[in-house]
Amino acid sequence: MSATLRPLAVEVRDVTKSFGGVRALDGVSLDLAEGEVHALLGENGAGKTTLSNILCGLYRADAGEVIVGGGERHFQSPAQAIEAGIGMVHQHFKLVNSMTVAENLHLGSPDTPRVVSARALVASAQRMMDDIGLVVDPTAKVWQLSVGEQQRVEILRVLARGARVLILDEPTAVLAATEADELFAVMRRLVAGGRTVVFISHKLNEVLQVSDRISVLRGGRHVVTREAAGATARELARLMTGEEMGIEVEHREVTGETVLELRGVTSRNSRGVVALHDVDLSVRGGEILGVAGVSGNGQTELAEVVTGLRSPEAGTITIDGVDVSAASTRRIADLGVGHIPEDRIGVGMVASAPVKDNAILRHYRSDELSSKQFLRRDRILAFATSIVEAGRVQTRSVHMPAGQMSGGNQQRLVARRESLLADRLLVAAHPTRGLDVLAAKQVQSAIVERRDAGCAVVMISDDLDELLVVADRVAVMYEGRIMGVFDRASFDREHIGLLMGGRTEAVAG
Repeated sequence: MSATLRPLAVEVRDVTKSFGGVRALDGVSLDLAEGEVHALLGENGAGKTTLSNILCGLYRADAGEVIVGGGERHFQSPAQAIEAGIGMVHQHFKLVNSMTVAENLHLGSPDTPRVVSARALVASAQRMMDDIGLVVDPTAKVWQLSVGEQQRVEILRVLARGARVLILDEPTAVLAATEADELFAVMRRLVAGGRTVVFISHKLNEVLQVSDRISVLRGGRHVVTREAAGATARELARLMTGEEMGIEVEHREVTGETVLELRGVTSRNSRGVVALHDVDLSVRGGEILGVAGVSGNGQTELAEVVTGLRSPEAGTITIDGVDVSAASTRRIADLGVGHIPEDRIGVGMVASAPVKDNAILRHYRSDELSSKQFLRRDRILAFATSIVEAGRVQTRSVHMPAGQMSGGNQQRLVARRESLLADRLLVAAHPTRGLDVLAAKQVQSAIVERRDAGCAVVMISDDLDELLVVADRVAVMYEGRIMGVFDRASFDREHIGLLMGGRTEAVAG
């Protein structure tokens, strides 16, 4: 049955929402049918998350109606939205880091007894995972998990509450292709049972693969809703941005000297488990080394040991011949190393601090901004403004809290700040995760610019297609080991994909 002929699960009528005089939604109207995957597309800041937050009870609309099951609803909280059958998995996680996975899954659930043992919670969590088809260690503390594993917990937590309308905000941004396929299978099972899934994503090929209908927002307005059948990625990108997308990267022979070298590096993760096993890698000036792998296979720890956030247990790390195995983050930054971290909110910035303070977070000790005793506030404002303008960061003011910007603009800010720092080496961990096609292109272009200026780049991504376009060489990681390093002449998507899953027999062929 066509989605347009199915009963409606949610109707949005002329919804408007403003923040500080800026209109985030401007008279948006659209319908969500029962038993469909409905993709919601738009650039960062187009209004997708604002609309979703209204539907899930985090925000209240200034005007307009939200109709659920035929009746108008005015949610005062996410709990009321869940009771009405609407749940959301947010792009930025809402988990309690100090609790276990099992505790987070049961937190706030009306089905959880007042007195319960840890063993019972773990057993119950395991049953949830078996039923839904997503697996995470139920005994692990959330802070010990990779970003991808935390996303899975968020998805599990909402599904376990039986939401009839499930809003997924960039759910595959932290998943490898095989994991995304597993999630899509879960989504199809949910809609086959009559549920509605709202799929917010910037990965247009995934949208076309899994969606029944697609709605596009631009500048807070509803542009179009159309059937996914017959749509193309190019058409959707044009509807989202009004321009043609895509990046072309010129690859040439790399002749620069070795900037970064790892020899026999071994390190443990936050749970005390060995996450890097005897890693050997080298990166030359003027090249991008892509690091491919399914999330949670040591990529996070690799970025951390290179940038001084984690100390290796064995082995040596050198930058321009200087041993930095035991160096501080400041010492490594002083060598001309920039770091676009995997977690832009938790590691890359201070969400409650103004945009201008975040812009100077790694530069405030420079002679330009500091007299060693006092900060030069007039120069700070000019410096921050230049970063915002050069990075095309869309913000109402450099004085507003950085956490109030969209995810894409936060990433633009961090990427531009770290690129300025990276004279010799840039470590970019999932730099385009969760970004729309325009923002992703801008960040990719900034990374390529650093390479062309002679900088060495380590680009970690679980988006293999992105690495095959941008990288000069690709190293594959699985369970903390380097499975192989490939130059462009030997790029083979299927071969690399198998290695990402630990399939070593592909090498022999």
